[in-house]
Amino acid sequence: MRYFKSSFIIMVLGFILAFSIGGVKALYIVALLALLEVSLSFDNAVVNAKILENMDRVWQDRFITIGLPIAVFGMRFIFPILIVSFASGLSMVDTLNLAIKFPEGYRAVLSSIEQLIYAFGGAFLMMVFLNFLFENDREEKWIRVIEGSRTIKKMSELSTTQIVISVSIGILLMVLTNDLSIAFAYFLGVLLYALINTLDELFSMNGIRNGIVGLLYLEVLDASFSFDGVIGAFALSSDIFIIMIGLGVGAMFVRSLTLYMLREGSLNEYRYLEHGAHYAILILAVIMLAEIFVHINEIFIGTIGITFIAISIYHSIQENRKERLLKV
Repeated sequence: MRYFKSSFIIMVLGFILAFSIGGVKALYIVALLALLEVSLSFDNAVVNAKILENMDRVWQDRFITIGLPIAVFGMRFIFPILIVSFASGLSMVDTLNLAIKFPEGYRAVLSSIEQLIYAFGGAFLMMVFLNFLFENDREEKWIRVIEGSRTIKKMSELSTTQIVISVSIGILLMVLTNDLSIAFAYFLGVLLYALINTLDELFSMNGIRNGIVGLLYLEVLDASFSFDGVIGAFALSSDIFIIMIGLGVGAMFVRSLTLYMLREGSLNEYRYLEHGAHYAILILAVIMLAEIFVHINEIFIGTIGITFIAISIYHSIQENRKERLLKV
């Protein structure tokens, strides 16, 4: 419970602030947004914990302290304003005024570029899953028909597999949309992932992920997960402060989950948890790319992610129980 103490404090403060802004209705919306954020980013917490395992303790602590304000204030407040400012040609100040005084106009501009956001985020998350799937030194297999297949094993031996798959998806996306801006956003996501991975390999020492590059990777990963929540939040409210409070409270609980799993060794206890999180990431990546063409309900998206996590935990418990019985 100690890992969640700060999250509950922020939640109470957020609820008080929301009530002072818009009464019971605002309080209810903030609660819904927090649940939406947790459901969409639960798998993000699992992946974050796995990455932090391979970082020095000092950078683990910095991710919690420095990364938290970036995640809550930066990605859920500054980043959407920055995107709208870039798309509309307005200054950051004018965009903020637009969001405060004319929220519907702000929402309209953000909605007009959501296809680019989905293309970028979908590409980055797809690369995260492909890197997991084709990691050839992983001994633990969950869905063996996929992870243990000869085809996957052969493909994992080739260094170009991930790029070939991601570029093929990008070309297909370009053909289907006939929109170079969407293709540019998609390939920018692929390029950014490849760049961060390259820097990580360049500066990592003895298997320990470089602190600055690792922190950057985690923040970009967090941004990719937050895109859907930020855009979907406008279905519940047009007030950017209510949105920031709700998503911020959810982000706090995601960080607490990350810290809990990291410190308590949950990834070792639940052997398939990492697998479940990455399959949830795959589904989220596919959905984000699909949302370029059709809207998909955010509740449905969050439910799928949590379902994969729950199944992986259940299978982990079952496998641990079998091992204990064999030892008796």
